Amino acid sequence: MSDTIHKDTDKPHDPSTIRQLYGRRQGHKLRPQQVRLVEELLPQISIAESGPLTAENLFGTQRPLHFEIGFGAGEHMADRADMLPDHGFIGCEPFLNGMVSALQHIRDRNLPNIRLHMGHALDALERVPDDSLSFVYLLHPDPWPKARHVKRRIMNDGPVDLIAAKLKSGGEFRFGTDHPVYVRHAMMVMQRHFDQFHWLCDSAIDFQKRPGGWPETRYENKARRKGHEVWYFRYRKK
Repeated sequence: MSDTIHKDTDKPHDPSTIRQLYGRRQGHKLRPQQVRLVEELLPQISIAESGPLTAENLFGTQRPLHFEIGFGAGEHMADRADMLPDHGFIGCEPFLNGMVSALQHIRDRNLPNIRLHMGHALDALERVPDDSLSFVYLLHPDPWPKARHVKRRIMNDGPVDLIAAKLKSGGEFRFGTDHPVYVRHAMMVMQRHFDQFHWLCDSAIDFQKRPGGWPETRYENKARRKGHEVWYFRYRKK
């Protein structure tokens, strides 16, 4: 997915440093109906520009909160929101065409339990109170495979520390990728955070087969059509 956000710093554990978005913000030109979605529906379900992102502030009631970093086309988020109508979902995506796709899912499936942020996912995540999220999702992020771009990856110490802070005890962090360089990097990063997370894995099949309740994304489907192996990681906050 298109989470092209990184910590622009040599201090990977500092969650307050400047972030930069890389890559395109928009692809093909929007059709008139899509423009209307952006102009009419998006303002209704966008998170506020300031203030804490609590379930009460976002949905008016206390409920479990989920947070997706770089939701791509939004099909995973929409499926999970449909599956769990009493839960609340915060989805972040800087890519306009992906945002439009998510808006179409929300409109067509009548999903009132989703709130959106078009921009830096970590900026929104910082506004979530500590120990309040039930799930955080990072699915098929941009791998940035070149060594000089390592700091552009979301799966780095600073963001993982932030994710750990925002998850409640027993909350789950889900990460998926089909990129072998990224999966090796991610496993090394998570190895450094075993004081914060328990890897929910008893055998190799646990990260080679998509778990139940984990909807397939179009990126995953595309990877499989190309013959790529896909890996699924589930971490529970200690």
